[in-house]
Amino acid sequence: MTSAPESDAGLLAPGWAGSPAAAATSDAAYLRALLDAEAALTRAQAVLGLAPEAAATAVTAAAGSGSFDARDIAVRARAGGNPVIPLVADLTKAVGAEYGSYVHRGATSQDILDTATMLVAVRTLDLVRADLGRTEAALARLAAEHRDTVMPGRTLTQHAVPTTFGLKAAGWRALVLDARDRITAVRNSAPAQLGGAAGTLAAFTAYGATDPTLLPAAYARELGLSAPELPWHTLRTPIADLAGCLAFAAGALGKVAVDVLTLARTEIAEVAEGSGGGSSAMPHKANPVRATLIAAAARRAPQSAATLYGSLAAEDERPAGAWHAEWEPLRDLLRLVGGAARDAAELAEGLRVNADVMREHLDLTHGLIVSERLSAELAPVLGRARAKALLTELARRTYAEGRGLGELMAEEPELKGVDLAGLVDPAQYTGAAATLTDRALERR
Repeated sequence: MTSAPESDAGLLAPGWAGSPAAAATSDAAYLRALLDAEAALTRAQAVLGLAPEAAATAVTAAAGSGSFDARDIAVRARAGGNPVIPLVADLTKAVGAEYGSYVHRGATSQDILDTATMLVAVRTLDLVRADLGRTEAALARLAAEHRDTVMPGRTLTQHAVPTTFGLKAAGWRALVLDARDRITAVRNSAPAQLGGAAGTLAAFTAYGATDPTLLPAAYARELGLSAPELPWHTLRTPIADLAGCLAFAAGALGKVAVDVLTLARTEIAEVAEGSGGGSSAMPHKANPVRATLIAAAARRAPQSAATLYGSLAAEDERPAGAWHAEWEPLRDLLRLVGGAARDAAELAEGLRVNADVMREHLDLTHGLIVSERLSAELAPVLGRARAKALLTELARRTYAEGRGLGELMAEEPELKGVDLAGLVDPAQYTGAAATLTDRALERR
């Protein structure tokens, strides 16, 4: 088998170039899956007595010979609109005259291409799950280590109330685990496809099958895929399920990435990538490249998924265009998520957390970050209306005079005898953050 075409190298796709998913979704990988699907079909027919065992051996050997040219098949695919047609011709020739007639017998091109797509998806999703496992393990360590590391919580870009970095990391991990679970469910249910020309399995009866409905299950067993309930030529649930789990995974990892991008800004500097990327013009920069590439994948994935969802409206027993429209977006999604998972693992494993800066930032609003607590605590002392009015006035003075809220409160006669030191300490107003973090880390 020749090497992948130059256009398959990912020159403009640093997010997935060089990732395990890149190899698993290459033209060479798809060609291997197509050949695996063809060989498995002959073996399944041999198991059911519909083909000689020698034919299964011959087709499997020829399919594994490595004598097929992906580029040549791609060019010849234009004639029939899909790569299975020229591949079947090449495989039949490679098998030879004695058993060549058992190649692709009873199947249609969509059976083979859809089944190969499921093989590529399963093989790629296994790689993605491994990287998600690395990511969640690293995030679990960060969450445990920073369980009590206090930092500003931010809503609508502004300081809100204190939180902990441990809780933030635990939340990231929860999303990663959600993505893992969705991917696992889709991966474990990925079905083989076998229906013949129009989804009736009619050709297999012509070749001697007394119960052709046994063949799809036998075919699936040969491939390690699930047995389909029905031929799904135009029942595209498996593709939609892939679209959904992949788009969710991209978004889940994207949430981690955009948080890191925000917290890694020069003006904030609460976290940093372990080894940032350089700039072609500015030697001082250490750009958060991993987070940037993940964020790019998260922005692209929904559009690819939308195309796949749109292809659910597939007419007749084989659509003209809807099926064909799936191929590239699905591969793009597998690559985007595969690359993002690789980058997320590297990002999480190398992330540097600057707890001292986080603590310093709690004081940027001069104590106002705990105003919610003060409103609740002072209402019983002063009455709700007076407490609100006093805090509003003190907040104004805090900004105007550049003095701390605690200092101004200590000068108020109405607050004599109130333990203000504890009330204005942000570290003492993180609510159930530690407990929530502990609870989240119990999930496996």
